[in-house]
Amino acid sequence: MSIKHTRSAKTDFEHGKVWKVILTQALPLMTAQIVYLLYNIVDRVFIGHMPGNTGSAALTGIGLAFPLTTIIAAFTNLVSSGGSPLFAIARGEKDREQASRILNQAAMMLGVGSLIIFVFCYLLRRPILFLFGASETSYPYADAYLKLYLLGTTFSMVSTGLNSFINAQGYPRHGMITVVAGALVNLILDPLFIYVFHMGVSGAALATVIAQGVSFTWVLYFFFSGLSAYRLDAVLWKPDLRLIRDICSLGITGFIVQGTNSLVQIVCNVTLRTFGGDLYVGVMTVINSLREVLSLPCNAITQGGQPVMSYNYGARKYSRIKECIRFMTAVAFVYTLAAWAAVIFFPDTLMRIFTDDPAMISAGTSALSIYFFGFIFMTFQFAGQSAFTALRCVRRAVFFSLFRKVIIVVPLTLLLPRLGFGVNGVYLAEPISNLVGGIACFTTMYFTLYRRLPEDGAPADIK
Repeated sequence: MSIKHTRSAKTDFEHGKVWKVILTQALPLMTAQIVYLLYNIVDRVFIGHMPGNTGSAALTGIGLAFPLTTIIAAFTNLVSSGGSPLFAIARGEKDREQASRILNQAAMMLGVGSLIIFVFCYLLRRPILFLFGASETSYPYADAYLKLYLLGTTFSMVSTGLNSFINAQGYPRHGMITVVAGALVNLILDPLFIYVFHMGVSGAALATVIAQGVSFTWVLYFFFSGLSAYRLDAVLWKPDLRLIRDICSLGITGFIVQGTNSLVQIVCNVTLRTFGGDLYVGVMTVINSLREVLSLPCNAITQGGQPVMSYNYGARKYSRIKECIRFMTAVAFVYTLAAWAAVIFFPDTLMRIFTDDPAMISAGTSALSIYFFGFIFMTFQFAGQSAFTALRCVRRAVFFSLFRKVIIVVPLTLLLPRLGFGVNGVYLAEPISNLVGGIACFTTMYFTLYRRLPEDGAPADIK
């Protein structure tokens, strides 16, 4: 592909109908995320259908590794969700030099951070897994998966983190290639390693690492080859403490979103093992997988809208920001209503995608109906949180990230099972948090951000 063709495919955030601009960004993102989820979830599908009781035990083991993989994603989000909005704002202000500095500081942070995280997690994986709720039965499966998965930490963090800068330049199709290339490799290698070479969970992990390496290679090629309007330049990798602080200050929201997801997963696993046993930890693995799938379109729409909002904030075109918020909210509302209906009417079918175990299917069918009740209220959390992050409203973004998960979900997950709800109390905490947290986040965003945006062209300070 020539540079000329690449530049002509670039999305213009400043002109044209806002909904078309968002969809131009969001649809490739959604495609990429669907494929990305496929190459994560396909591991669980293949593992869950391993013969005998091995599949259920292995699925539980994979679920125990989730919190740690989520923590890795949290550090990636710290850099990508902090750096890419600043990068987009600098582009909107036509400050090319600043945008280049932000990109390269982010690349340096991802590379160095990934090496530190790999060493720490690899050396301490046994105590970490038991802290996360492992038993002597489930630990061997979790460890077999994790010790190989961690080898791809740098591949995963750099490719995922820098991909947000590809999308923030208005090249969502190239960002899609990052994910699709790795996903196709994983989809081919997974059944080969698991069933043909009889590697079990280790095969699933190895396939994922190789796939992440493919994505990593494409991202580096994009930035070093001239396809990108901005290049990776080692001269700019010398730590700039001011930029690092700015990236971390804004990215703390993305970090907390993922970090609190990890905390919730840990608390759920430990509580479910206490009140139900390893079977229910396996059920939670399926629920987490389905939540990722069902949340995907909303994530794509809000992630597609974020660089549009950030760019137009820098360009002082505030009316386009309001259009963006309205469109994101409306689309997410319609979608979450449809997703909720799918769970209500087809819980048994959804469970069977991941397992043939009758006990797990029976327990999971009722769990899904409780967990996803009121899923529609997540619309307001998605819309509010994305607007706060895009426009650098750091304190509010951080607060509402903590509010829903740490202040509502974690205490309820610990309390409700002990009040007589048993394992159902763990699942019930989610819809309560969606209702209370989602409405609180969106209402605050509407009154403190949306209504305070000035006329186009005027200076704005809504921090």
